[in-house]
Amino acid sequence: MRTLGRAAWVVAAVACSAAAWAAFAPIRSSSREVLFEIPKGTWARRMAGEKKEILPDRIRLTLGLQDVLVLRNLDDVPQVFGPTLMMPGQSFRLPFERAAEYQFACTAHASGQMTIIVEPNPATPWARIIWRAREMLDAQG
Repeated sequence: MRTLGRAAWVVAAVACSAAAWAAFAPIRSSSREVLFEIPKGTWARRMAGEKKEILPDRIRLTLGLQDVLVLRNLDDVPQVFGPTLMMPGQSFRLPFERAAEYQFACTAHASGQMTIIVEPNPATPWARIIWRAREMLDAQG
């Protein structure tokens, strides 16, 4: 019984230490490129009536980490993203300077729209914990 109590205390101490690190350790990054590719054959699948989404409906970026959205058109035809026409093989880099939710026209989507959510720098301890938890969840799925 006594060993079980000590093990519970050790587990609790490790969990508290991990939470403290997640809350107070600064998030460092010089810049992160978040790459999404429009695969070859996207336009043909859309014209055939396929509704499967190739790119996510929502993309999350973090302003304080200097996240830059990079789209690469691997399709055989030009694709439109916002005001930009991307020719086959062309890439488009889009840095953001303000935290907000942006709506863009996107021909790679069945809906024709894509949402980019640019979150502010996770400056508070709770915001850092939430940001790190979301990053772990996104990495798993």
